[in-house]
Amino acid sequence: MKIDFANLTKAYQEHSSEFEKAVLDVMSSARYILGKETDELEASLQDYVQTDYALGVSSGTDALLLAMMALGIRGGDEIITTPFTFIATAETIACLGAKPVFVDIDEETFNMDASLIEGAITEKTKAIMPVSLYGQMANLDEINKIASKHNLAVIEDAAQSFGALYKGKRSCSATTIGCTSFFPAKPLGCFGDGGAVFTKDQELYDKMKAMRVHGQVKRYTHKYIGMGGRLDNLQAAILNIKLRHYEKDIERRQNVAEKYTEQLSSYVSTPNIKEDRTSVWAQYTIRIKNREQLQARLKEAGIPTAVHYPIPMHLQECFAYLGHKKGDFPVSETCAAEVMSLPMNPYLTNDEIKYITSNLIKHL
Repeated sequence: MKIDFANLTKAYQEHSSEFEKAVLDVMSSARYILGKETDELEASLQDYVQTDYALGVSSGTDALLLAMMALGIRGGDEIITTPFTFIATAETIACLGAKPVFVDIDEETFNMDASLIEGAITEKTKAIMPVSLYGQMANLDEINKIASKHNLAVIEDAAQSFGALYKGKRSCSATTIGCTSFFPAKPLGCFGDGGAVFTKDQELYDKMKAMRVHGQVKRYTHKYIGMGGRLDNLQAAILNIKLRHYEKDIERRQNVAEKYTEQLSSYVSTPNIKEDRTSVWAQYTIRIKNREQLQARLKEAGIPTAVHYPIPMHLQECFAYLGHKKGDFPVSETCAAEVMSLPMNPYLTNDEIKYITSNLIKHL
């Protein structure tokens, strides 16, 4: 048996006739950048997330950049974030000349340990950027409380958690600005690059809307330094379709995760989803000691795996200038050495799940 990790082919095939009609509509109208499909998507995203403003942008990375630019982040500022994440989180901070300041993670959720944040705040701190990793939102109530106390903005990096709930609030709705990605392999993914920003602050929304088109408030009139961060209208058309089916996809992902946990929890450390939260299962990530051996064995059996993420940010060569060393963030380092993600998509069958788990257990 050969398993597909994300099964993007099936994601297309399931609604192919809808996708093809939508793409042809855009092509025949020659509305390639922004347009009515993007307007429709932004209205639907705003309604789904239950926030005041939603803005489609060119990628999840650009969403983070746009959020920080709108908040006025600049050289010399500090932003507190996690070292256990995809590089875009810390990279975008550095791209603006600001300093990523890392705090370690909670071993149970892999998300930022809120109890460590206040110890990292200085007079240069301007924002906190928690990452809602693997599909589960961070402890945003506590993070928001700390931010309010110190007059800081909070940017949720929700690239992996769009659709998740935290105490009844959707991911992207619970902080100053929420940022997500629609990269194809995300739970809600388009067929190229795409992303979105969300806020309840009209001033921030107006700034981000202008900044995504080079700071332009009317043609050739530029109020801000901005970027080319517009959403491709073809991707918006695709996302309009996928968003209509998204709750069903989340439910199917949840069913896959439940079966994994049921079959594996006696053998390995399985994901811990807090009672006040849900996950959209961007990844199903276990922890094991013999990772490389197990990955090799599973590959032989036609089962792909992935490691999200093998090297924490503070140990990446590009961040050597920050002066960190091994041992500075021990929980992140331990998790980075042990995490392994199993195939996760809405289309995994019971037989495929059983094949994956039985092979994994056999080779532990």
